[in-house]
Amino acid sequence: MAYNFKEIMSRPERLTGGHRMCAGCGGTIAARNVMRALKPDDKAVVCCATGCLQVSTVTYPYAAWEDSYIHSAFENAGATISGVEGAFKVLKKKGKIKDDYKFIAFGGDGGTYDIGFQSLSGAMERGHDMVYVCYDNGAYMNTGIQRSSATPHFADTTTTPAGTEIEGKIQISKDLTSIIADHNVAYVGQTTFIGNMKDLHEKAEKAIYTKGAAFLNVMAPCPRGWRYDSKDIMKMCKLAVETCYWPLFEVINGEWKLTYKPKVKLPIENFLKEQGRFKHLFKKGNEKLIEQFQKEVDLRWERLLKKCGVPL
Repeated sequence: MAYNFKEIMSRPERLTGGHRMCAGCGGTIAARNVMRALKPDDKAVVCCATGCLQVSTVTYPYAAWEDSYIHSAFENAGATISGVEGAFKVLKKKGKIKDDYKFIAFGGDGGTYDIGFQSLSGAMERGHDMVYVCYDNGAYMNTGIQRSSATPHFADTTTTPAGTEIEGKIQISKDLTSIIADHNVAYVGQTTFIGNMKDLHEKAEKAIYTKGAAFLNVMAPCPRGWRYDSKDIMKMCKLAVETCYWPLFEVINGEWKLTYKPKVKLPIENFLKEQGRFKHLFKKGNEKLIEQFQKEVDLRWERLLKKCGVPL
């Protein structure tokens, strides 16, 4: 389907206002725009792992979701939504359900990269006809900004405080999108909020309407955890993409495709200096840390280009 911005933006909201997510929250933007990829007449079952998105959009008996909704525990959103999809197939075969449904799970990076990885991996390996969406804000934001395996190297969090003992998080972040791609699923996409959301809308639509298991990793900045001005969320996303910290790509049935290549690859410090969680990197004597971060970004970028068959 050709991208029609006016038609997509005119679709009814499936995640309504009235929730308690923070102003400028990237998770809310991710969820709204993924759900907008559903065709207006199509029905969905949404599963949400415990986290910012769950606790702020549902207060029993009220929910901000227009579609059928299931609250899953922190660790098993992948198992929950795959179980629902499996039950649906049985009931459909028996003629007890007439309508068709799409099955979509949402989880933050804590509930996806870490606590929920086992159930996610199992769901992807089994090939359920479902979509798992990670809104990656780079830490356990809901419980106090603790580090996760998605937290960038050297980031200052409440469990990796930058100071005299350590220089922020001492490990590099996990490349989960590539790990899920190695599960040989039907569709994998990595995206964020840039321009008019075209990249996010197109990848969300592909994920939802591709038969089989699909995974979408959406960088969703958190102004509180990253420590930047809420109004600058689009700037954060653009810098992440233009520095190649968060490259945009997709993997369709094992075929890797780069969906955006910056005309000029910006240095990583352009991205880091806009965030309070990295302010210690810009103190005198810490230049080597930024150099190390740059080398890590360059290495991953070069590996991605090679997989996609794109020259440096």
